[in-house]
Amino acid sequence: MASGNLLSTVQVANSLEAAKEKVPNASKSAVEFLSHIGTEEIQPCLFEESLVAISDNGQTIGMFSISVKWSHYSLDEWCEENCYLVRARSQGTVDSIPCTTSITGYVTKTLETLEQHTEESMRFRENPVETRTHVVKRQGQIVVTKTLIERDEEIHINSSSYSCELLQGLVSESANLLVLRVMARRQTVPENAIFLSFDGDHHICISTYRALGFQKQQVNKEEVDVFVIERAVHSTEGIPLSWQFCFLSDGHLSRRVQVGSPVIMLILQMPILIEIDEPDPRPVFGKIPLDWEEDVELHSQFLDRKEELQASHATYVRRHPELSNLLADFLQLLLLRKPDDVVTFAAEYFAPFSAQNPPCRSFQSSDKPSPFRSPV
Repeated sequence: MASGNLLSTVQVANSLEAAKEKVPNASKSAVEFLSHIGTEEIQPCLFEESLVAISDNGQTIGMFSISVKWSHYSLDEWCEENCYLVRARSQGTVDSIPCTTSITGYVTKTLETLEQHTEESMRFRENPVETRTHVVKRQGQIVVTKTLIERDEEIHINSSSYSCELLQGLVSESANLLVLRVMARRQTVPENAIFLSFDGDHHICISTYRALGFQKQQVNKEEVDVFVIERAVHSTEGIPLSWQFCFLSDGHLSRRVQVGSPVIMLILQMPILIEIDEPDPRPVFGKIPLDWEEDVELHSQFLDRKEELQASHATYVRRHPELSNLLADFLQLLLLRKPDDVVTFAAEYFAPFSAQNPPCRSFQSSDKPSPFRSPV
């Protein structure tokens, strides 16, 4: 057991040294594409969907499901960040061998990967093999740890680390599902779309996207137009891996094919398409010249309203005879003082009657500053 731990430690150290190799660069258009994706554009991409796996002889041998929704990611006990939770799962049988692949990733609003867990298992009868890969962002570094498990025993651990400054334009497998949906809804792929990605051994490599145009696809008894995107991951060693994705207009995946594989992922029935309600434009009313004095109906309404207000005011004055006395006192004092600033004088005169001011003594010092006069 001690020798096994020593071997794992040596493997980890060797992998960290190997991670210092040169990292390729993403294209400028790819980096700009990621930076221009807003929350409003991703919001319609948050949904669940599922496809079935069909073999070359037409048999159903598995399923493929994707789920994207809002979530929270805790960096530590005190810090929490809003993000997207992406889950994908593929389950099927290849040559009578059960195979399962699952991806769980936390992706920021700018489509950066905070953490991602990938599990791949092949259940041989006597020798089940499982590969677990953990990608996490910590202190300006992307750390990748890959563990190989045979018969429920860890036999190999490989770890590598990359500086985030060198990984502009990185699109992990979980972020790729969102990028594809955005491209599908736009029905366009940026030119020279060269991103960074992880290859099968989780080394940094380039991945390219290419629009293949529109095709017809039969879904149940309905023929629909689908937008086709090809994605290729160019491994540092070996031949590139390519996939073709067919999308409906709202971003639902209708078909997924890995080039060279006999298995095809398909939808069996049309989903309910997601539509965004666009607000109606505000009506614009042109300015119409109006001469109400010449309009008989409007002039009649004006006279009726004038008489109504006059009667209401007269009634109020009759019910409050103190109003006449108050106004008479104010006018008498105004004519005696003859102030230059009548408005300020009136404000100071009626201030004690305000319900908003606190009660005060009837006689106050004559040199107390007035709130209605600015200091000189």
